[in-house]
Amino acid sequence: MTTPENLPHQDLPNQDAGKDVLAAKLASTASLIERMTALAVFVALLVGVFLVVKPFVTGILFGGILVIATWPLRDLMVRHGGSTVLASGLLLLAAVATIGLPAVFLAPGLAERMVKGLQQGQTYFAGMPEFPGWLASIPFVEEPLRRLWTDLADPSSVVQEVFKSYSAELQRALVEIAKAFADGIFQVLVSLAVATLFWLRGDTLAHAIRDIADRLGGATAVAALDSAADSVRGVAYGIVGTAAIQAGLMTFGLLLAGVPGAAVLGFVSMLIALSQFGVLLVFIWGGAAWWLFGLGSTGWAIFIIVWGIMVSTVDNVIRPWLVSFGAALPLTLIFFGVLGGFLAFGFLGLFIGPTLLGVFVNLLDAWRRAASPTASPASVPPSGPSALAQGVVPVVPTAATKDALAPGE
Repeated sequence: MTTPENLPHQDLPNQDAGKDVLAAKLASTASLIERMTALAVFVALLVGVFLVVKPFVTGILFGGILVIATWPLRDLMVRHGGSTVLASGLLLLAAVATIGLPAVFLAPGLAERMVKGLQQGQTYFAGMPEFPGWLASIPFVEEPLRRLWTDLADPSSVVQEVFKSYSAELQRALVEIAKAFADGIFQVLVSLAVATLFWLRGDTLAHAIRDIADRLGGATAVAALDSAADSVRGVAYGIVGTAAIQAGLMTFGLLLAGVPGAAVLGFVSMLIALSQFGVLLVFIWGGAAWWLFGLGSTGWAIFIIVWGIMVSTVDNVIRPWLVSFGAALPLTLIFFGVLGGFLAFGFLGLFIGPTLLGVFVNLLDAWRRAASPTASPASVPPSGPSALAQGVVPVVPTAATKDALAPGE
């Protein structure tokens, strides 16, 4: 017969099982709390790091772009016996000469000079100047030029009314661009410091980044990293490099002809070239030629016209070669990258914006190709002159790009 004294002994296994379940639940809860606490601490740490580096984000991004774009040159110098210190010093001197010094000397008074030039043009046409005799001597186009001149010089014309309506907004836009350029001087200095650090310790940093990418996403992430570097180089060489060459050539020609404000006009030429509206360069060299013709310097005026036509069209030769080192980016996205980058990051955003879009588009395309092993040759971005006609920057894939696409091939 079962007695009450025997019941606890019979239920003992069930009690032990219940205690084990409870202990497991408590351990799971404690583990969850610990993980949530660790996650909260990590998020707080990330927020703190972001707040610390936030004032320098633009400079860090531009410095990183500069390093990725110049890394093959740095690697070439190191492989041929140069030390990393020597290579970094030479690259820093080149960056200071081509970026730092022009920015420092051009920034003061840039807004005043740009607005003054606009106002001088308004004042000139407000005085109802007579139709220049040298324009009347141009065959076939004399009559259209005369009508255009009349519209420009007539205060009651539609052209003048429209220009007056938007002149204030145009002046404000010029002031904002110049102000953003001046504000970007600090970020330029930060970017040079960051670039120097990366040039010196870039090997260690690159190894760490590749290890992190490999741990997070394996070989696919590493390939995507190489593809992103290709994108940065493609935009830096094909877009920024082409614009810089055009601006430099334009400035050189204006200086040679003795046109005042050549540095400011060269700066405006770079903005126009970056926006991919190269046809607008005609206002730069056309205005300079106009001024020279007015002074009676016919020879220099003809030189500027020929030089300006060459500068306006040289991108069709330079860009296809330069972008062969990197990745493709449709010209429409370049325009939005330049404009959006300027609004988001200031002056240096003109370079950062299209670069970030280029990285995003190239990574998205690499992911799409990796997910479609039967990708046809027709899906390969076009290259050569036909690509330019379609509004796409042509590409000749590099070895890194081919490696990035290897998983999907």
